[in-house]
Amino acid sequence: MPQQVRGVVARAKGAPVEVVPIVIPDPGPGEVVVAIAACGVCHTDLHYREGGINDEFPFLLGHEAAGVVESVGAGVDSVAVGDFVVLNWRAVCGQCRACKRGRPQYCFDTHNATQKMTLEDGTELTPALGIGAFADKTLVHAGQCTKVDPSADPAVVGLLGCGVMAGLGAAVNTGGVTRGDSVAVIGCGGVGDAAIMGARLAGANKIIAVDRDPRKLEWATDLGATHTINGAEVDAVEAIQELTGGFGADVVIDAVGRPETWKQAFYARDLAGTVVLVGVPTPEMTLEMPLIDFFSRGGSLKSSWYGDCLPERDFPMLVDLYQQGRLPLEKFVTERIALDQVEKAFETMHRGEVLRSVVVL
Repeated sequence: MPQQVRGVVARAKGAPVEVVPIVIPDPGPGEVVVAIAACGVCHTDLHYREGGINDEFPFLLGHEAAGVVESVGAGVDSVAVGDFVVLNWRAVCGQCRACKRGRPQYCFDTHNATQKMTLEDGTELTPALGIGAFADKTLVHAGQCTKVDPSADPAVVGLLGCGVMAGLGAAVNTGGVTRGDSVAVIGCGGVGDAAIMGARLAGANKIIAVDRDPRKLEWATDLGATHTINGAEVDAVEAIQELTGGFGADVVIDAVGRPETWKQAFYARDLAGTVVLVGVPTPEMTLEMPLIDFFSRGGSLKSSWYGDCLPERDFPMLVDLYQQGRLPLEKFVTERIALDQVEKAFETMHRGEVLRSVVVL
């Protein structure tokens, strides 16, 4: 039977979110109902509320989540009732040209649940990134559930579902950071700090954090940065070059996603170095640069989508490292809040006062 639970819904562009009753259908073929234990408050949820993703209101927000499988639909054998899972928005199809070429991290046809969750009056909800986890329970495709160690803290490991994986993967998977490398990260919010943590995990020798907020630079240092640069006080490109013998960093990660920060990343890398764009630009942003600079500097210019991760490969490994005390993911959890505090958490996040607020259910 369909269930009525609580969920955080954005009804209109820019309007405050509301906690309202929503209806969760029984899982159909390939679908799973997950009882949510915790869900992080991500900038992407705010983008949905502001109409920055699309205009398919009302939205059921939330996507950085962990919980327990409550029920499964026909044909589901990858997870079972009682499994502790981290949710992901890359349920690969296995059939598209990327999957068939052995590059499932670029899957062009990822899966979501077929059925719709609704408001009480039957109005269909659009779940954020196909998940919608600011709710007591949510309906997702079975491929969006990745089993991990059930003893892990849901408020911590749920963050792998988006921001932490995006940043860490940008360094390790996309940027290919390895031992002895020099790395610079521009923008030290949650994603940038996760990139710093990933660079440290990979054995980078020098990790340079760049931001305009002294508080964020302190967070970056706590998470593994060896040097910090306040971009409001000095020229970031010159400062990075000075810290790397005048050459520039081997890998520079732009976790902001603006033309000016991407240019900084481009000119702050060493010859034949790598630039990784993981910050998300808006559609109207454009870039104008001399083409000769692209030719003469060589190297790689990459974009990182979800940290080029494979959830089934990466989530369990990272949870194990966290459980072993080798990956301090708990440092990303600034505060634990209730479901009715999401709107306040958006305000706190917008002011840059937290790495992550996490809804605990």
